[in-house]
Amino acid sequence: MFGAVTLVFVLFHALPADPVGMMMGQQQDAATADRIRNELGLDRPLLKQYLFFINDLSPLSLYYQAGDSTRTGPLVLKTKGIVVPLGKRYRAVIKWPYLGKSFQSGRNVADVIKETLPSTAVLALAAMLIATALGILAGTVAAHYKNRWPDKALLLLASMGLAGPSFFVGIVVAWLFAFVWGDITHLELCGSLFTLDDSGDFYRLEWKNILLPAFTLGIRPLAVITQLMRNSLLDVYSQDYIRTAKAKGLPPLKILTAHAYRNAMAPVITAISGWFAGLLAGAVFVEFIFGWKGLGREMVNALENVDLPVVMGSVLVISFLFICISLCVDVLYKKLDPRIRLS
Repeated sequence: MFGAVTLVFVLFHALPADPVGMMMGQQQDAATADRIRNELGLDRPLLKQYLFFINDLSPLSLYYQAGDSTRTGPLVLKTKGIVVPLGKRYRAVIKWPYLGKSFQSGRNVADVIKETLPSTAVLALAAMLIATALGILAGTVAAHYKNRWPDKALLLLASMGLAGPSFFVGIVVAWLFAFVWGDITHLELCGSLFTLDDSGDFYRLEWKNILLPAFTLGIRPLAVITQLMRNSLLDVYSQDYIRTAKAKGLPPLKILTAHAYRNAMAPVITAISGWFAGLLAGAVFVEFIFGWKGLGREMVNALENVDLPVVMGSVLVISFLFICISLCVDVLYKKLDPRIRLS
């Protein structure tokens, strides 16, 4: 996480963009621009900005009391947490990481992420469920019909799925299923998980809006899971214990579910975990195309407006989730394969 924090800070502060200019628009004057830069802390040396950024993110932060407000780094905060006095004016506080405030709206970045991340997580989860179910099924069929036409057809479709960029596939899927065949599918070109009713007073759940973006987002992991499942099953079927199970007269379905699947799932689970974490970030283009109100679309809008705190906070949250998912998968390996030991 420290590496991700440092890399994100360096990358986004090296961008040739002026967030103050974007905030002021066409009505700019030097005095106002200097005042805004001072309020945001952008007039400080880069190293000092980085130290303030780390201080805000750290669960244990140092600050000093200035009047009625709490100042940490270049921003004035009302700190919530466990405060430990360190002297007359200096304090330490144990708190949740502070991601800053949006340059454009002035809202806390944590609140923006809290509102948009659930929609992106639901979309990524739906895409991963589609990819996992269809990928395991397709990989099993391909392994069963090795080097025959079903195997070759499925591998061809998997290669096409890997070759198609998400933004291009999203446009094609939206055009076909929501425009050309819209009268048959009754699917909308754009929509979110929750939409306002006709009166505009209440939100209603629209599950059908998730189908097209989830299918588009799941095409690439579906192709990867299909190939991994096929190759892993073929490798397992060549092992001695599978031959022993066949010699004992066990039914093919029993061999597949009780012996082959359990030992063939390790690389597949690795792919599932990596892709699920990656889909949280990869949903940017898909959400933008389908008008899905999630974290990806919020990041696109923030990039257009050079709203660096929103982009940086979103990337850091996704990095944290990626690390947590990877750790959970490491623990899950032992459940699948008793030969693996955690040290």
